[in-house]
Amino acid sequence: MVPQSGAPGPIVVPTPTACQVRCAGCRGILNVPAGITEFACPNCKLQQMLPPELRHQQQQQQGIAQGIDPSKIQLPCAHCKSLLNVPHGLDRFVCPQCKVELAVDLTKLHNYLTTLSNGGFTTTAYISGQPEEVNEVVVDVEREEDEGGTIGETFTDYRPSKLSIGPPHPDPVVETSSLSAVQPPEPTYELKIAEEMEKSSALSSLQLETIIYASQRHSQHLPDNKRAGFFMGDGAGVGKGRTIAGLIWENWQHGRRKAVWLSVSSDLKFDARRDLDDVGATCVEVHALNKLPYSKLDSKSVGIMEGVIFLTYSSLIASSEKGRSRLQQLVKWCGPENDGLLVFDECHKAKNLVPESGGQATRTGEAVLEIQVQLPEARVVYCSATGASEPRNMGYMVRLGLWGPGTCFPQFQSFLEALEKRGVGALELVAMDMKARGMYVCRTLSFKGAEFEVVEVPLEADMMEMYKNAARLWAELRVELLKATASLSDERPNSSQLWRLYWASHQRFFRHMCMSAKVPAVVRLAKQALLEDKCVVIGLQSTGEARTEEAVTKYGAELDDFVSGPRELLLKLVEDNYPLPQQPVQMPEEGVKESGRKRHVAPTGISFKGRIRKAARCKAPSDVETDGEYETESEPESTDSDEEYQICEICMIEDTTKTVLQCSSCGKSIHAACLVPPEMDLVEGDWSCPMCKKQTEEYIKSRHAYIADLWKRYEAAKERKNQILETIRALDLPNNPLDDIIDQIGGPDRVAEMTGRRGMLVRASSGKGVVYQARNTKDVSMEMVNMHEKQLFMDGKKLVAVISEAGSAGVSLQADRRAKNQKRRVHITLELPWSADRAIQQFGRTHRSNQACAPEYRLLFTNLGGERRFASIVAKRLESLGALTQGDRRAGPSLSAYNYDSVYGKRALHMMYKAIIEQSDQPVLPPNCLVGEREKIQEFHSLARAALISVGIIRDAIPEGTGKDTWKLSGRILENDMNDVGRFLNRILGLAPDIQNRLFEYFISILDILVQDARKEGDFDSGIVDIKANLIKLQGSPKTVHVDAMSGASTTLFTLMIDRGITFEAASGLLDQNAKIVVNQTDDGFYESKREWLGRKHFLLAIECPRLLPRTFKIFRPASGEALREMNLVELRSKYKRVSSVEKVHDFWQEEFQISAEQCMHGPKCKAGASCTIGKRIQEFNILGGLILPVWGIVEKSLSKQLTRMVLMFLRHGKVTGDYGLYA
Repeated sequence: MVPQSGAPGPIVVPTPTACQVRCAGCRGILNVPAGITEFACPNCKLQQMLPPELRHQQQQQQGIAQGIDPSKIQLPCAHCKSLLNVPHGLDRFVCPQCKVELAVDLTKLHNYLTTLSNGGFTTTAYISGQPEEVNEVVVDVEREEDEGGTIGETFTDYRPSKLSIGPPHPDPVVETSSLSAVQPPEPTYELKIAEEMEKSSALSSLQLETIIYASQRHSQHLPDNKRAGFFMGDGAGVGKGRTIAGLIWENWQHGRRKAVWLSVSSDLKFDARRDLDDVGATCVEVHALNKLPYSKLDSKSVGIMEGVIFLTYSSLIASSEKGRSRLQQLVKWCGPENDGLLVFDECHKAKNLVPESGGQATRTGEAVLEIQVQLPEARVVYCSATGASEPRNMGYMVRLGLWGPGTCFPQFQSFLEALEKRGVGALELVAMDMKARGMYVCRTLSFKGAEFEVVEVPLEADMMEMYKNAARLWAELRVELLKATASLSDERPNSSQLWRLYWASHQRFFRHMCMSAKVPAVVRLAKQALLEDKCVVIGLQSTGEARTEEAVTKYGAELDDFVSGPRELLLKLVEDNYPLPQQPVQMPEEGVKESGRKRHVAPTGISFKGRIRKAARCKAPSDVETDGEYETESEPESTDSDEEYQICEICMIEDTTKTVLQCSSCGKSIHAACLVPPEMDLVEGDWSCPMCKKQTEEYIKSRHAYIADLWKRYEAAKERKNQILETIRALDLPNNPLDDIIDQIGGPDRVAEMTGRRGMLVRASSGKGVVYQARNTKDVSMEMVNMHEKQLFMDGKKLVAVISEAGSAGVSLQADRRAKNQKRRVHITLELPWSADRAIQQFGRTHRSNQACAPEYRLLFTNLGGERRFASIVAKRLESLGALTQGDRRAGPSLSAYNYDSVYGKRALHMMYKAIIEQSDQPVLPPNCLVGEREKIQEFHSLARAALISVGIIRDAIPEGTGKDTWKLSGRILENDMNDVGRFLNRILGLAPDIQNRLFEYFISILDILVQDARKEGDFDSGIVDIKANLIKLQGSPKTVHVDAMSGASTTLFTLMIDRGITFEAASGLLDQNAKIVVNQTDDGFYESKREWLGRKHFLLAIECPRLLPRTFKIFRPASGEALREMNLVELRSKYKRVSSVEKVHDFWQEEFQISAEQCMHGPKCKAGASCTIGKRIQEFNILGGLILPVWGIVEKSLSKQLTRMVLMFLRHGKVTGDYGLYA
């Protein structure tokens, strides 16, 4: 490598010298290149420095060597002699040590590598050995094997595997592939209502299967003698409500006449009544607890002796004014020995029993746990499609027996730590484990026919300008608040509370802006759907009711236009929280005099009576005999005159108080005649002596000046506050999205609204202005307004429905075959819910059983990077434990591209912050920057720093540099903020779109590299690993290592040998078969690599995937068969060239097929040795199948002693499926 200067001429690359040191960690001998004093051992990764005696031999460098990267070529810099890891194909770059631009002379590269291999300096940190060559063929294979993927269908059709009673379900039901690999235990329970259900067909086969397994599970007890519980995890719309009704009816037949049914909304009581009637349980009464008094339920006055008590989770934690609680009321009604049903419908409401660090358990979670403790014999059913979107949310499911006595986990915390340590693969395994033990079912409606589409909505020009102005205003407001807070000095308010309110309002404001930006797209999509004879459901989370009601209270019920939620939110923040000095109070004149009197008061003169009494003690003996009546001052029998005397401070003559003036400030007495000039008349009231009068006047003057200054400061701050308020009022901001959408689509007469708000703004009949009106009417109460609106939609009287979170639990809006409106639903998500729990609830409103057609889903996002904060949260939930949402994390909507709040996301954010504040080199080039554009890179970092300062991530900003560089800023980022991806995505929402998107692009570029490196190192947690092999052989006999006492399910150890390869004959057969099916596939065929690897070319078969753009190909290799990763045409042509002669391929293909049976892709000198499986055709796996949780502790101890990781595997071999478990 040479410094770049025009066209590179012939050069001689110097061979660097090195010194050898012993690693302080693993004690291996390391060769340290010239110019490096700090380095990391490539074996043990220990960061260390050269000893002082060797350091002077090396040139001190600022950078820290990161060790040898075997996937790159090691070349020395021609300027500073530092050894650099250079990616293959990169011929021009900048040395990260000395910043000199370099160019690689390819003509000299081969000679240089030859010199190294013949005894020159070795490019790795080992004592000897030729550098391991790496090229794109190896990289491709590594990516194909490490990235993982899905082979075949993610879902499989579901039918009860061990039962044959009942009619089929009215709609196709599926189960994820991973759960379908698990067989439930043998059913032994005899169903009493089986014959009745067979005749009525009220329950389908899979609903009857659930009732049988739940009843079978309820007949068992856990080791702590509490009755075992059951988890019904069916997806939204499968029919959980009717299944619960059937379970209640089955228990009723056994004489268990008391049941408690908890759900999320009191409206669902009507659905419970309907479901019980449908299964024939018309005699079972349903009592709404919120309509009953707090007295004993089975008393004469209330009279509920049996039936179903229906209540919400809010009612469970309610109590009366006298302290009576609903929970204790239920416990007394049931009785401690009651063995009736206790159903937790939509049980995810109790998920925060075990909060994250720093949080507190919710009252709902604690109450759900408490009622289970007080009713140990109750037959508990947990029912939710999203019961455990992450393992922490399972804390209240104590009746499943996954932790506690008789398990590997003594308490829930140890269970939680074990699952979080092993990642998503362990979470999916829990679902399989529960199904195998007969305590869990999880089916979902087939999504065949349903369409998912993520629609990115770019900001329109006026919205873009509006957004920029809003971002600028928030940045200026932050500066104003900082100044106002700093100027208050001792009067400073609670600063932390102010900033909490500021950032909370900041987040809501820009989230509202993002919603408003999507309104035109929502209206356009809705009107298009209506034109296509479809109906529309629009989902959002917040309605903006609070801002609307505040505006109506402030301005009246008749307004010129719809309320702007962002404007009202911003106005409220400033009006209520702008730091003002305390309003000064003008002291009245009397108050000033009183103040002066208090400041100057002094002891009064001694009265004559007192002097006489004191003098009496020392008076000489007299011939007048005395009885000693003046011996004490306090003698009660004193006969002195009441008239007192004072001493004049000027003439010192005593006189009565009637003839002297007494100062009201200092209390001194002065004759009027002794004054200069003398007072001619005695002054009545307050009087001040000349000295006090002078001091009082000065005090009054200074006091008035001080108060005037306070008023000036107060008025200036108030004026500034008013200016800010006027600026906000003048700012062009969007209206409330909900009102805007309803108005643009046709108003309340055409749109059914199912939300939690009480009133709304509607267009006035005159067409001018809007009027606030209640949602309910004389004929419809507020309690029933949502049910009324739903019925109008289902009857086809309104073809557009808007639902919020309040209307998204239990409401059925599908194209029901029993409803008049059977048009296809187009479900548009204007606002993505905060969590997967709410997202799945919302998706399930329009995709349910007995529907005439499946819905279309449109998930809307703007092109703002920051808005993906909300998508990130949902994606994290959907991906982390899809096993307990739909059994397999791969089964949800494809939102994984938006999951940035992960371990790798936190690491990427940390690296990005370090680069921006220039505490480390940038890991990737910033957006729109090229190699060598140093000034452009510095400019981006300066803009990024300024942006992060404006949103409060960089703190204590100070100017740096001199002259033209004085505009540069630096500061610090708190350690907590360095890894807080949520805060980053939330805060950058308040930046102008351009810098916001550039920052976000910078972040995900770093993230992509980290994930790619993790895959390469084998550290990336892929959850379920699909293994497809052409041959699977069982080595020896399976060994049963554990049998579950309750369910009879076992844990079995298998040793399997698999052959992944594909012979040349089989590959040719695939190519010929595809040619018969698809014509004009000119690019299908065999390809050879353009570069050699280990002295030979490598071959693959490429077959194009139909109907994909850009054109994409399935890849088949001799050693690994069908690759999990597909390759697009551009990449294929850049690395490989098509071979026209099939005979030429035969020998090379077979040679690689034979070699790969015993060695990996890296060849015989692979550093990983025999443990490396990259490109190895024949592999051996030790697999634990069946139940894993009971032997988890043993597995953990075994894995901790080896360099082995736990992976959840799913084997596929022709028609042979069904083994799953852990492999080592």
